[in-house]
Amino acid sequence: MSTWLKLHQQINAQINDWVSSLDDVGFDVGRTHISLFNAVWMLIVVIGVLVFGRVASRIGRRAVRGLKGLDGTQRALGEKLMTVTVWSAAVLVGIDALGINLTTLTVFSGAFGLAVGFGLQKTFGNLIAGVILLMDRSIKPGDVIAVNDTKGSTFGEVSRIGVRAVSVTTRDNREILIPNEILMTTQVENWSYSSRMVGITIPVNVAYGSDLDLAEKLLLKAALTVPRVLKDPEPSILLNAFGPSAIELLIYISIDDPENGVGNVRSDVLKAAWHALKDSGVSIPLPQSDVTLRDSDGLRVLAEALRGRENPQ
Repeated sequence: MSTWLKLHQQINAQINDWVSSLDDVGFDVGRTHISLFNAVWMLIVVIGVLVFGRVASRIGRRAVRGLKGLDGTQRALGEKLMTVTVWSAAVLVGIDALGINLTTLTVFSGAFGLAVGFGLQKTFGNLIAGVILLMDRSIKPGDVIAVNDTKGSTFGEVSRIGVRAVSVTTRDNREILIPNEILMTTQVENWSYSSRMVGITIPVNVAYGSDLDLAEKLLLKAALTVPRVLKDPEPSILLNAFGPSAIELLIYISIDDPENGVGNVRSDVLKAAWHALKDSGVSIPLPQSDVTLRDSDGLRVLAEALRGRENPQ
């Protein structure tokens, strides 16, 4: 026992000698002594805070993922809050380890506030917007959304809600990052907010004189041949209007997988409708218009000239 005590005392003495040697290498700034030991200790603390923050936040996120009874949105919100809590605790522990008095930081609070207000306002705005999106569940991972902003239109599935932006995967496997703040201030179409069932309206015109009952049966049968069209609720046909050159019909269908796209299922229904109508004799008309010519001297002269050309002397 005495041997271990002597070894412990020797190690402590050696460490104290090293600390004293490193502390002697430095300079004084006012009442503050800056030494090589301070620099080494600060480096160790910073590395320790980074390692602890990464490891602890990863363990915390795994623990949140393992909780049962949470849906995707609640799990994402829990992971985000766990990450913020772990890093906040790590920074506070690091400040305490460095011996920095938190009351001295009040001197810099005004300057820090200005820096946040001017330089980091977008970052903090996106962070708060992301937390709000997860809390009110208006947009959550797995939702299919359409966003229209000044830079164009984006349609795709929400794959992840991050600290700064929402990741949206489009139909062509492009991943677009939309800042959280834009989703808070821009009108967003959420195709799967309360239900994944989406209704699609497809216009089809048939010629005047067509058998409307037959056309309706053919269009319904054609829509049901498309695999993605739901049988319940069944497709329906609506008479929209008597147009200037055709009878305007609407095919109303429903799908439950909007993440797979809308344009492709609309194209499949139109192709099936084309083949069904073509084989039955119901025609899809070309645009037509009636032209009425008023009687005038110029028109009579033109008519006489045309007759003379048709019946040359």
